[in-house]
Amino acid sequence: MTERSVGFRTPPDDTEVVHEMLAGLWGERPDLPARDRMAVETALVELVDNVIQHATSTTTIVCRLVVRVEGDAIHAELVDTADPPDIGTGPREMPDVFAESGRGLALIQALTTTFEHERSEGRNVWTLTRALDS
Repeated sequence: MTERSVGFRTPPDDTEVVHEMLAGLWGERPDLPARDRMAVETALVELVDNVIQHATSTTTIVCRLVVRVEGDAIHAELVDTADPPDIGTGPREMPDVFAESGRGLALIQALTTTFEHERSEGRNVWTLTRALDS
């Protein structure tokens, strides 16, 4: 098992913290298929960007991202202190090609094997898994 984690606050932090953390993980695990690395990185950057752009709170939002490679899958958990989102993670279709927004969660679902959200102890817990290509 290989695991990396990073904590950040928004504002002022941005998605660069995700890229930097994953660069370290991918460096430790060059055996992971490039397609899986790219899919997980894209999904996580999209998720963190959604929290940064759309989450609400009366204070700074504190986040912790943990990514773990275990067995034949990459698992990630993002915990944030934002208010509960007013969206679900149920199945979504991509919006019309001319739509200016609304692709984020559909993209995450397309790139991952599982994607879930729950509210626990006053925090949002976002989890995703991607089964590794054989």
